Amino acid sequence: MLEETRELEETLVFYYIIALFIVILDQWTKWLVVKNLELGESVEVIKDFFYITSHRNSGAAWGILKDQMIFFYIITIIVVLGLVYLIKTGTKGKLLYGVSLGLILGGAIGNFIDRVRHQYVVDFINTYIFNYDFPIFNIADSSLVIGVILLIFVMLKEDIAAKKEKKDGNKGTYHSE
Repeated sequence: MLEETRELEETLVFYYIIALFIVILDQWTKWLVVKNLELGESVEVIKDFFYITSHRNSGAAWGILKDQMIFFYIITIIVVLGLVYLIKTGTKGKLLYGVSLGLILGGAIGNFIDRVRHQYVVDFINTYIFNYDFPIFNIADSSLVIGVILLIFVMLKEDIAAKKEKKDGNKGTYHSE
């Protein structure tokens, strides 16, 4: 029992380390951009595809809900508390689920730090995909998107397995390991 508890705690720590790594990488890259580029300045990395562009966003994705900081504070605190709860209570034996939550947690905290410190988020990853100038984003945003995609994958995988088990006569009691 003690060994199982220690393994669970080590696994939980792993998910928090993922979140911490994302926060550190996010804040470090944002610091580099702010330190080395003027607002609006852009550096070509791959012509017509990838640029580092110093940008500020006082809203959410695509600039929606501009200057609604109190809203963002409240939502982020609720989301972070919910993620911590889910990591603590629902990730036992579910590595991909825990990793997805760790990525989402790190991304949420990374952008939250910016909003508290600056009242905006520092964005800098500027891509052109099939000549479309995609909205500028950052490491935290990337982590959030990857985490959500991974979470959807895990949920679909569990749903398929549960339906298969129910079809096979086990009354849908499947729970992923």
